[in-house]
Amino acid sequence: MAIIVELDVQLALRNLSVGEFADAVGITPANIAVLKNGRAKAVRFTTLDAICRTLGCQPGDVLRWAPDEEADGRT
Repeated sequence: MAIIVELDVQLALRNLSVGEFADAVGITPANIAVLKNGRAKAVRFTTLDAICRTLGCQPGDVLRWAPDEEADGRT
């Protein structure tokens, strides 16, 4: 199972820095980096709500599923 976090795309579209975004969401820049780099094992619904509220988007704009081969770059 591969869940891809496309937070960097959403931040770039809105010209938001990680620091600005972290302040708006209420989590640390380090935790944003964990999400962006795909190292997160879970995301609380309250955090996802804050992310979507800040970006004005849907969860599917930030998260997407991909087959393991695609996520590993093997396709």
